[in-house]
Amino acid sequence: MAKKFVVAMMMHETNTFSPLPTPIESFARSGDLTGPKAIKEAEGTNTSLGGFIEIARKAGAEFTVPMAASANPSGLVTKAAYEQMTAAIVEEIKKGCDAVLLALHGAMVAEHYDDGEGELLNRIRKIAPDVPIAVALDFHTQMTDDMIKGATVIAGYRTYPHIDMADTARRAGRTLMRALAGEVEPMMVWGNRPIMSSSLVHTPSREPMKTLMGMANHAEDTGQVLNASVFGGFPQADIPHLALSSVIVCDKRTAEGEILLNKILDTAWEKREGFLFHPEPLSVQVARAKSLDGGPVVMADHGDNTASGGTQDVMSVIEEAMKQGLEDACAGPICDPGCVEQMIKAGVGAEITLELGGKIDMPAMGLKGKPLTVTGKVKAITDGQFTVTGPMATGTTIRMGRTAVLDTGKIQIVVSEKRAEPFDLGVFTHCGIDPRRKKYVLIKSRQHFRAGFEPIAKHIVMCDGDGCTASDLKLFKYERVKRPLYPFDLDMRLGRNEA
Repeated sequence: MAKKFVVAMMMHETNTFSPLPTPIESFARSGDLTGPKAIKEAEGTNTSLGGFIEIARKAGAEFTVPMAASANPSGLVTKAAYEQMTAAIVEEIKKGCDAVLLALHGAMVAEHYDDGEGELLNRIRKIAPDVPIAVALDFHTQMTDDMIKGATVIAGYRTYPHIDMADTARRAGRTLMRALAGEVEPMMVWGNRPIMSSSLVHTPSREPMKTLMGMANHAEDTGQVLNASVFGGFPQADIPHLALSSVIVCDKRTAEGEILLNKILDTAWEKREGFLFHPEPLSVQVARAKSLDGGPVVMADHGDNTASGGTQDVMSVIEEAMKQGLEDACAGPICDPGCVEQMIKAGVGAEITLELGGKIDMPAMGLKGKPLTVTGKVKAITDGQFTVTGPMATGTTIRMGRTAVLDTGKIQIVVSEKRAEPFDLGVFTHCGIDPRRKKYVLIKSRQHFRAGFEPIAKHIVMCDGDGCTASDLKLFKYERVKRPLYPFDLDMRLGRNEA
C-alpha cells in the first residue's frame, strides 16, 4: 500500500518591531491555503513546499496539503491566524499518516507564543508521538529545544539570498526517506552561541559565515553526517532565544556530530567581530552612488526591507536621491494603496501630484511616517502579478496588488497596493521598465535583491535608510533577549555555552 504523507507550509519571519500585524489574510499571498489548488501553485517551484511535494511524488506516496501558508515578514502573527493554521495541520495528522513534511521558517512569533514552530511541533507530538517529521527551515531560524524535540530531521537553507529552498526540503526529505526504509536512524545534536549578528553581514556567501557554512556543507556532502545546518538568526525579534545556532543530524548519536557542532560554534565565536555592522550616513552613500561611472548602480535600502518586516513606504532614500539630483533612475516598489488608487483614477498619461509613502508610523523605532511630495505622469497601470524567472523562488507567482508607475522625468517609481521585496527583475519589467537600461536602480532589500539584480549591476551601494529593518542593531530597544549577548556585551567571555 502507498504510504500517506502530510505536507504543509506555515512560514513567517516575525519582526517584533514592525507595526504591521499579521492576520490570516496575509498568509494567502501564495494563493489558496489548502488542497489541490495549493499543490498546483507550489509544485515545481523553487520553494520548500515545492521540494517536499517532489519528495512525496518520488516516494509514490499519497499526500495531502492541509495548509500552505506563507506571509511576507511583518509584526506578530495574530492568535486567530496561528490557531487556524496549526489546527488545520494537527487535525490532518490526527487522521493518521506515515510521515510529515513541514516547510517552516523558524522565526515565527505569535501574539501568544514566542516560538511558533516549536509550539506547532509540540502539538503534533501530543497526538502523533512517533510519526517521522522532516522540517525545512530558513537560514534566519531562532533555534529552540522544542523544535529539536519535535522534529526527526531538520535542514536549513545554505544560501542568502535563498536560492536553495527546494533543495533544502529535498535534503531533509531524503534523510527521512532513508529513515523510513530502515537505512538510518537520525539523531540530532544542536547548540548555539550568544551572538546576535546583523543579517546584512552574516550571509553565507561572505566571511565570517562562509567558513561556518563551508564546514557544515562539506560534512553533509561527503557523508560524514546526514545533515548539517547553520542558522544566523533573525535580529529584528526581541525574544529570549535569539542566537546563532547549528544543528547536526547524525546516524544515531555519534561523537562525530558533537565534534562538528562544537567546531562550527567555536569558530563562530572566534570570528564574532566579523558579524558587527558599521553604519554610515545616507547622504554619503547616495553621493558615492552618484560618483560612480556606468550603470546600473543598484542602491539597496536595507532599512525598509519587506522581507525583514519593513513597511515598504519609507521615502528617505528616494528623497535623498532626488535631493542630490540622480537621474535616469527607477525605484520601488513603494507600498501605498491610496496613491495607486489616485493614479488609476487619473489614468495613464495624466500628470498628478502625490503625497507618496510615509503613511505608517513605527512607534517601536520612534519614527513617524513622512510622505514625500512628488509630481509626474502616470506611465503604466498593471495588476501587479508576474511569475518569478530568477534563481530565488523560481516559478512562483508574485502578487503585488494593483500597481502603477509614476514618471517624474528623472525617476520612474513603481507603486503597489501590497508589499513585495524586489528579488526578481519582474517587479520592474512586468510594468514596462527595464532596470538593465537604467543608470540607477533604487530598491528596498537587504540581500535577496542579489538573486535577480546582482547579475545586472555594475555597482552596488548599500543604503542605510530609515525603517524597522535597519541593520544597525543599536537603533532597536531590546528588553527580552537573554543576556549576556554579543555585541551588546562586548567584553563577555565564553566557555562552552551550548544550548
